[in-house]
Amino acid sequence: MKRTMQDVHGENCAVAATAELIAMKWTPLIVHDMSEGPRRFMELEHSCPGISPRTLSERLRLLEQEGIVVRRSYSETPPRVEYELTDKGASLLPIIKAMSDFGHAWLVPEHDHSHDLADSA
Repeated sequence: MKRTMQDVHGENCAVAATAELIAMKWTPLIVHDMSEGPRRFMELEHSCPGISPRTLSERLRLLEQEGIVVRRSYSETPPRVEYELTDKGASLLPIIKAMSDFGHAWLVPEHDHSHDLADSA
């Protein structure tokens, strides 16, 4: 019997499950931007030029549902909301770092690297 991709990469495949999460447009950039600490919605919006507020809101909601991000509200005037990586979210950083390393080596060697993850991440 011939094996198909469906047999190999079904719903219980860890690689497929991770790829589904990390391959969503903007998700790796949002996780990368939160690698240095909590971020407010506007900070994330500015760090991802081209993302619509609706898409950012949807991604943050999904990442919160997946336990990747925690949303904290502060009762101040004006109200303040911050998003921060959970331990689960921080465990994605080596994957994001590997993506950055690959991009530096093979895709964008002339890129300004000043905002990329530190080597220790």
